[in-house]
Amino acid sequence: MQFETTTIHPVEAHGLGLHSGVPVSIRILPARSGTGIVFHRTDLDGFTIPAQWKYVARVSYATSLMREGVLLSTTEHLLSVLYSLGIDNVRIEINNLEVPILDGSGLEFVKLLRRAGVKTLRRPRRYLRIGRPVEVREGSKRIRIEPADEFEIDCSTSYDHPLAGPQRVQFSVTPQCYAREIAPARTFGFERDLALMRDMGLIRGATLENAVCFGEEGILNPGGLRFPDECCRHKVLDLIGDLALLGRPFVGRVIAERAGHAMHAALVQKIMEDSSCYDLLTWNELAPAELTAQAG
Repeated sequence: MQFETTTIHPVEAHGLGLHSGVPVSIRILPARSGTGIVFHRTDLDGFTIPAQWKYVARVSYATSLMREGVLLSTTEHLLSVLYSLGIDNVRIEINNLEVPILDGSGLEFVKLLRRAGVKTLRRPRRYLRIGRPVEVREGSKRIRIEPADEFEIDCSTSYDHPLAGPQRVQFSVTPQCYAREIAPARTFGFERDLALMRDMGLIRGATLENAVCFGEEGILNPGGLRFPDECCRHKVLDLIGDLALLGRPFVGRVIAERAGHAMHAALVQKIMEDSSCYDLLTWNELAPAELTAQAG
């Protein structure tokens, strides 16, 4: 895309917070160029929290943002969809402390934003092109980003369950690929962990309507899995949402091996704290191969 974008029509959604269990409503509205993605806590007089890496607060079972002590939790699914559909600027009004989980995937947000439509603005879009490899390691886990001609992801996961790994997926991420192959993948958990997580104050809003649950003998959800490798695809969804906190569309290849929110956030911070890692380029400054890939 050569120019920045926003939405055309306001849209809204209602649901529960996955971890808090609180009812929450969001409203997504158009915003002018240069605004970025900004949350407005309408329950706190419209207090603003920009979706930027420097406001990342908690990154264990979800990615939370905090500004001046005001928290906003589980932002990654909505940010993933906004980023992947190429929407640069919106105002998100939210009336509680956690983005609604909806069906546990990005699919409902894709449908919502397709109803909103996309408007092209006049300001040139600037891309963050990775110039050299950047990596974060933690034991056998790692996440790495390296130069490429497009946005590519190579993600592998492995969980201690016969239906949950090892798994590996690779994508060249375009809006079409994302909506078809990544967005429908739901968040997931394991029946053996439920009691512990609830004791920790987590997953109070989780049901079989908004999360995949792996039991000892199979999937507890009546409809089963949407993809055989749904866990790995959902990790890609989460990863894109966390990388969206770079604040710009980017060009590079991401390799994630058993990484999670904390490592995603560490990678973003490492990139943004060293400007020698990247170049900021307009559409016209990208190489022809990159233009073709981004247009897809």
